Amino acid sequence: MAKEGVQNAKSGLTWEVRANSHHYHKHKQKRSFLVFRWGRYADNVVRSYKYSLLTFLPLTLFEQFQRAANLYFLLMVVMQCVPVISSIPWYTNTIPLLIVLSVRGLKDLANDLARRRSDSQINSRPCDVLVSQRETNLKYRQALAATHSELTSEPPEKTLAAFDGTVLCEEPNNRLYTFRGELHWRGEQLLLDNEHILLRGTVLRNTETAYGMAIYTGADSKILRNCGKLRVKTTHIEKVLNRVVIGIVLFLLLTALLLAVGSGVFESRMSPHIEVLSALMVDGNPVYTAFLTFWSYVILLSPAMPMALYITFEVIHVVHSLFIGWDIEMRWDQKDSPAQARNTSLNEELGQVGHLLSDKTGTLTQNRLLFRQCCIAGEIYGDASVSAEEIEPMDLSWNPLACGGLFMSAPRLVERLRGQQCPNSRQFFTALALCHTVMAEWRNEALAYQAASPDEEALVGAARELGWVFFARRRDSVTICELGVTKEYQLLALLDFTSKRRRMSILVREPEGGIKLFCKGADIVILERLQRDCPYQDSTERALESFAQACLRTLCVAVRSVPETLWERWRNTLAGSADAMTCERDSLLEELYDDMERELQLLGVTAIEDRLQEGVPETVSMLRRAGLKVWVLTGDKKGTEEFDRRPEWGARFMSLAGRCQSVLCCRVTPGQKADIVTLVRKHTSSVTMAIGDGANDVNMIKTAHIGVGLAGVEGGQAVQNADFSLAQFRFLQRLLLVHGRWSYRRVAFFLRYFLYKTCGFALVHIWFAFFNGFSAQSMYENWFIALYTVFYTSIPIQCLAIFEQDVSAAGSLKWPELYKVGQRQELFNPLVLSATLSYAVYTSLTLLFIPFGVFYDSALDYQTMAVTVAMAAMFCANIEMVLLTRYWTRFSIAAQCVAVLMFFIFTRITHSPRLFQSSPVHYYFPGVSDQAFINPVVWLTALLTAWIAVLPSMTVCALNIILTNPDKRRVHSTSRQPAELRMFRRGDSARRSSYALSQGRGIGRLITSGTGIRQSALPVD
Repeated sequence: MAKEGVQNAKSGLTWEVRANSHHYHKHKQKRSFLVFRWGRYADNVVRSYKYSLLTFLPLTLFEQFQRAANLYFLLMVVMQCVPVISSIPWYTNTIPLLIVLSVRGLKDLANDLARRRSDSQINSRPCDVLVSQRETNLKYRQALAATHSELTSEPPEKTLAAFDGTVLCEEPNNRLYTFRGELHWRGEQLLLDNEHILLRGTVLRNTETAYGMAIYTGADSKILRNCGKLRVKTTHIEKVLNRVVIGIVLFLLLTALLLAVGSGVFESRMSPHIEVLSALMVDGNPVYTAFLTFWSYVILLSPAMPMALYITFEVIHVVHSLFIGWDIEMRWDQKDSPAQARNTSLNEELGQVGHLLSDKTGTLTQNRLLFRQCCIAGEIYGDASVSAEEIEPMDLSWNPLACGGLFMSAPRLVERLRGQQCPNSRQFFTALALCHTVMAEWRNEALAYQAASPDEEALVGAARELGWVFFARRRDSVTICELGVTKEYQLLALLDFTSKRRRMSILVREPEGGIKLFCKGADIVILERLQRDCPYQDSTERALESFAQACLRTLCVAVRSVPETLWERWRNTLAGSADAMTCERDSLLEELYDDMERELQLLGVTAIEDRLQEGVPETVSMLRRAGLKVWVLTGDKKGTEEFDRRPEWGARFMSLAGRCQSVLCCRVTPGQKADIVTLVRKHTSSVTMAIGDGANDVNMIKTAHIGVGLAGVEGGQAVQNADFSLAQFRFLQRLLLVHGRWSYRRVAFFLRYFLYKTCGFALVHIWFAFFNGFSAQSMYENWFIALYTVFYTSIPIQCLAIFEQDVSAAGSLKWPELYKVGQRQELFNPLVLSATLSYAVYTSLTLLFIPFGVFYDSALDYQTMAVTVAMAAMFCANIEMVLLTRYWTRFSIAAQCVAVLMFFIFTRITHSPRLFQSSPVHYYFPGVSDQAFINPVVWLTALLTAWIAVLPSMTVCALNIILTNPDKRRVHSTSRQPAELRMFRRGDSARRSSYALSQGRGIGRLITSGTGIRQSALPVD
């Protein structure tokens, strides 16, 4: 046993699974306690949730305080609990922090409960039956001959219960397409490979029941090993905002330090001469007093750090995502499939996309493939210049199995086939009927096909219409009907398609006894494997060029007669490769396949049409007018990986591509698609969007700033890994030009306004310090500080961030040039933010010095001035909101009115003498507002201060309107050119070969309709 174990370790087969041995596996099952884990085998329970009843509160708090902003606010709350340095009460920061933590915690809890429900559904299914990959990727799998014959000869329950085989295989890994193992049973050692494995998530077709042995379970399964961790994507605006917030914090700390120095100087020079101030000095030490004053000012200035911004930002993101899902213009009625924002934090990034990188098949095209033409023995049949709907159908009544799915008119071909006038034509369709992985089944007495790719279904379907009908596939045979004659071909070997081989072949023994290899694949790999002086090669290559210029997908078909001696020698070599290591075996098989697929005789070429989806030309044209550079990535050919080994090539490539409005990258693998996205991100500052519909697009979808998955024929894996999902490519128009542009504009104004109102309100304390002896006395009543951001100014800005429109949805689509504002980052950049913060500083100066000048040497006291400054700050914030809003709704009007009313109502409440009597420390403005609100001097001062504070903003708005009027008329007069697809000529090197790679609504209508109380013509930014 020890020797056998050493051999297994050397071969890499160290994972041991014993059939019907529950105790063996249970003893080694993975277990955990706290941070300790032990065991080897995972159970079959999926646990994607994070929280339990006991761990929710500590875990969610731990995660939330990983955010620097939350940790900063927590430190402020802690410092406010220290009486000697607390310049404002604890509740001024505690209440907003509790709201932020509660909302985020509830959101995390809701998401976790959804994961629990999903886990419950998954875990209710049998082992290895988890539909986590819903691709239309039909694969042919079969059991070992030994187990199939032995375990199904008697009732399976009895034989399976007695099965005592042991599987030795690779350790759990994420390699979906390779597997290597051995089954040890009854003294035999049977080879296992990927053809004998059903992955978790497999759905059976054409098979009622499959009996199996669980190899990898739960977290050890290959599918779950491929899930990995989601990449956290951060928008450009968030990155800029984070830098600005850090800058604000550093500025506040520096300011607090300078004010503390001022406090120390003031205490040392003035306190000895003033008895009252001398008594207030801490221990008679001005340095210690300055130290305490520093922390007091850190607390007092902390409202300038916008705590409520983050939670409000998340709420706005969620609402914007709901708008995308509610947009009935992006719902595909054919499948009742709406648009969906799967990542709720990237909405504003949709308004800044500069590069669109798109897959072709199934993304730009319908993935509904039609057999339009073919070339057999150098002669072309069919006419692709006539649309499929206009083709006059051929008379195929002689074929009882024809179902009317042929969009090609070639009576001469039918005549030759039925008259047996062209042997090449018969072999051509025999190859199409045999060389594939399609499965056949009878439904309601009708023959139906299920294929791994639409290409194969189209080819087998065309052969069926013309008399070569694929009937059935068994373990060792394929049955077809050739012009009414049923034939059974013995299946000797299937050389499957891979993206590296770009071809597939089948070795069969004909009913007459001869052995033939039928091969189909891309022209560049088939043509180089032809026998010398192959007939019809030149004419076939001309046909290939003609098909490529007609934008048809081409595929070469070839055949080889295999001598019996060659077959025997090749079969023995194939059997001998079974004992090789996985990597060695793969290279051996590649050499074996390559040896067999030589000396081919060219039969012909197929030409398949993959139509563009509805609205694709118009969408591409509109996006280009909007300033997007459209790249199409398709196919699978080596070449782009050279950019990794030669970085300067990548720079040169991007330099050349940067001069192009559109770029077509042909024959790139899934990994190379991601590499190209990385190149664009590395060499440009552009926001990238990748869109695709299949599993081979997942890499680039994850790599791009924004990933969009199309819920098309290919299945669901692209959608599951995408940030946004659409049903049709044309919906990108509204996603980018309407929702993206609106979201960018709304978020930019929201963040700028939020920074302005919080900084302008809080920086007043800096200037007030020069009049209170740097004592960290607050300019405002404490409850105003607590309620200003949460109630008095939050609702109007939320309405603006949710409903604001500069132009309607129709206008956004009519003038796609408006989208360039986001690409140029005109509304949110360091320069604009610097101007916003400078404006906030100006406002803070105005808020203090205008009332101070009015009240100087007057009978009005500090408390009345505090109410006046607070009223002016509230007026200022709401007037600024009025200037920003262009799209007024009933919600916007109500929000403005409610915000103002709440100020007066809550101020009267917090200034109530009764509350002062119950808690003098917290309600120390008794009756002040009652006197201030009836004093005309207070009202005139507040209104004058607010008017002077917003005067720069009003001036800029007026100048914008005056100066941008000519530009408006120029945009309005822009003519809209009709979209068209231009065909370009290709040389021999650009031949197109494309062998298949794809192996409610609530207020949403109001939001997206573009109608409102006030409608602006065009933005003035």
